Amino acid sequence: MDRLRGINVIITGAARGIGRVIALTFAEYGANVAFTGRKMDENLSGLEHELQNFGVKAKAYVSDASDFQSSQDTVAQIVKDFGSVEVLINNAGITRDNLLMRMSEKDWDDIMNINLKSVFNLTKAVIRPMMKARKGSIINMSSVVGTGGNAGQANYAASKAGIIGFTKSVAKELGSRNIRCNAIAPGFIETEMTKDLPQNVIDDWLAKIPLKRTGTPEDVANACLFLASDLSSYITGQVLTVDGGMTI
Repeated sequence: MDRLRGINVIITGAARGIGRVIALTFAEYGANVAFTGRKMDENLSGLEHELQNFGVKAKAYVSDASDFQSSQDTVAQIVKDFGSVEVLINNAGITRDNLLMRMSEKDWDDIMNINLKSVFNLTKAVIRPMMKARKGSIINMSSVVGTGGNAGQANYAASKAGIIGFTKSVAKELGSRNIRCNAIAPGFIETEMTKDLPQNVIDDWLAKIPLKRTGTPEDVANACLFLASDLSSYITGQVLTVDGGMTI
């Protein structure tokens, strides 16, 4: 359980959902966790205390991942507070679903800024400390929608596809410095965003999944553990699909 002992990880969008479970899982395995949210609330402060109960260093930072300068300043402060950063998990993301003919420009821009630009912002911020240390693992949260598209999610799909292209490019740029960059593409995962879906919609998704169950945030967190640890030391530029076989 100590495979990540002493490793410092940054997780964006960790106040709830998949990000929160990733943070808890990493702390359980001994990692020190710096995590961000857009506002200090009970979710953010409560998670900080939960993580510290594992005996690791944990700190919450209020930061807008879609804002370039805020991201640079936050990472600089994290490096100052923790001493180094070995792992970055770009998890922050939102949805603004609608058919293209009804989609507003704001719906498009919000998705691109929060889902895609944030990945650029944080990755650019950690490059120098990782290059100096000559090691690092960057994990970007994409989606099966980014590889296959989905009606009513043109903006979301475009942002998640962009993350994949970004991931592969960064892997090629930074591989010689022993910095790896991979993406995870979750499928149908049980989160706050999916729990209110009508049962017929859930049944339709399940019919497409060979494992005949929805995924859990823990399934995604375990994939992050693998890509963050030395178990994946020869893996970079890849997209790890966590979807129960849905996209076979």
